[in-house]
Amino acid sequence: MFKSILVLAACLLCAAAGAAPIAGLKSGLFEPPRVAPVIGLQGSDGSAFDLAKYRGKVVVLEFGYTHCTEVCPVSLYALAQARKLLGADAANLQVVFITVDTERDSVARLHDYLAQFDPGFVGVTGSAGQVDAVLKAYGIVAAKRMMGGSKTDYMMSHSSYLYFVDTRGMLRAMMPFGRPAAEIAHDVQLLLRN
Repeated sequence: MFKSILVLAACLLCAAAGAAPIAGLKSGLFEPPRVAPVIGLQGSDGSAFDLAKYRGKVVVLEFGYTHCTEVCPVSLYALAQARKLLGADAANLQVVFITVDTERDSVARLHDYLAQFDPGFVGVTGSAGQVDAVLKAYGIVAAKRMMGGSKTDYMMSHSSYLYFVDTRGMLRAMMPFGRPAAEIAHDVQLLLRN
C-alpha cells in the first residue's frame, strides 16, 4: 500500500513539473499548459501538416493571410529577425503560418510569400471547413470584409497573436501583435531551456 502511494506521489510530482509555469516569459501564459490542438491541414511543401513532426523544437504559430498589407508582414518580419537573433538556436524554432484566407492562399502562394521572409517558414492551408475548425480550436476570429465590386476584392479581419508551442507539443504562451523580435527570441530561448 505504501509503495502504491509513493508511486502515485512520484507520478503527480512529475506531471506537475511538466506543467510548471516558466518564469520570465514576455508573452501571456496558458495556465495550465495544454496539448496544442491538432492542425490537420496541408503544408506549403505539399505534404500533410503534422505538428508532432516538430517535437523537440519550439513552434510559433501565426494566423494570417498573404494579401494582408499591415499586420501579417510585420509579424513575419519580426519572426525572421527573431530567428537571426537566436543564432544556433534558430535551428530549434519552426514558424508556421496558418492562413485565414482559403480562397486566395494556395499551397504555392503560401510557399512563395513566406520565402520572402524566411525559406524555413511553413505555410498551412486546407478547405474552408478544415481551416475554420483549426481557427476555432485556437480561438482565432476571422471575417471577410468586402472592399469593392469584385468578389476577390476583400480583406480579412482576424485576431493577431503568436502562439508558442513548446518542445513537447504543449501550448505554452501567446504574444499579441507588435512585440519586438528580441522578445520573441527571448521567449523561444526560455522554452528551449525548460
